[in-house]
Amino acid sequence: MTLKDEVKRARLMKFASAAFYAFCSFFIIVVNKNILTEHKFPSFMFLGIGQMTATIIILYVAKMNKAIHFQDFDKSIPGKIFPLPLLYVGNHVTGLGGTQKLSLPMFTVLRKFTILLTMIMESRILRKSFAPPLVCSVLAIVVGALVAASSDLSFNAEGYTFVLLNDVFTAASGVYTKKKLGMEGLGKYGVLFYNAFIIIIPTVLASAYTGDLEKALTFEGWMSVTFVFYFLLSCVMGFILMYSIILCSYYNTALTTTVVGAIKNVAVMYIGMFIGGDYIFSWTNFIGLNICISAALIYSYITFHSSGSSETNVKPAEDKLSIHITENHLEKT
Repeated sequence: MTLKDEVKRARLMKFASAAFYAFCSFFIIVVNKNILTEHKFPSFMFLGIGQMTATIIILYVAKMNKAIHFQDFDKSIPGKIFPLPLLYVGNHVTGLGGTQKLSLPMFTVLRKFTILLTMIMESRILRKSFAPPLVCSVLAIVVGALVAASSDLSFNAEGYTFVLLNDVFTAASGVYTKKKLGMEGLGKYGVLFYNAFIIIIPTVLASAYTGDLEKALTFEGWMSVTFVFYFLLSCVMGFILMYSIILCSYYNTALTTTVVGAIKNVAVMYIGMFIGGDYIFSWTNFIGLNICISAALIYSYITFHSSGSSETNVKPAEDKLSIHITENHLEKT
């Protein structure tokens, strides 16, 4: 393979992994909304447990069938995977708290600081440098978010604290995920498997302690074939979403993964203008959203059209499952 072919393949994998993540992220929102809103399932925590269970089962079966490979469990695993489980739990708790305490516009604007924090953490922890145009586009995304939310400046100290902590946990999780991917023995699948394996037990205990588990198990909808279908689909999609995040971080920087998530969020708000009926139009919000999406698209153009791989060291897929999932997604799109 010539150098030119390698560069083309690197660009394709960077773009395909980002598109795969965006698609999975959007699709699981639709599925989860159907479960929690349409079917009124009472436990988002139990849904998370189902997704972790699916991740563990799918990866374990794939490992037993030698479709993938990652390190067997030993006493070195907790040290290798740390602090990802703690960051995941912190991200989950603060995210839910912030959603309940703040309005959607303010929640959206404060979440955009995740992008800036990710860039700062990558430069500090992973020693990455970013070209001035990329830095400017990130700052423009934050400015656009501030403009979008400027018409809703209600102050809630508790809500602000939750969301800003959520930004820190999200950014740190993305950066440390990227760092752990290069650790010998773990790889993409080891990070996914052991993160879910370590988290699931305390999550089940917390769910039982709060009464959340009992509510989920006594839910009347378990007799509905439609509900069970959507629940199982969400569990599988939870695994695929986590895989897509790992894959996007593997071929791109943690910053690019975060920006892709931001593009998806703005796209959801655009769709909400026409579908759903809960979007309240204002010129400042609309202009801010357009600044956000324009800056994010500029960032994407610079990233995916850059010659070479100065942002990240792009490596070939580790095994059959990685190639298989990526190729299936490309065929569908």
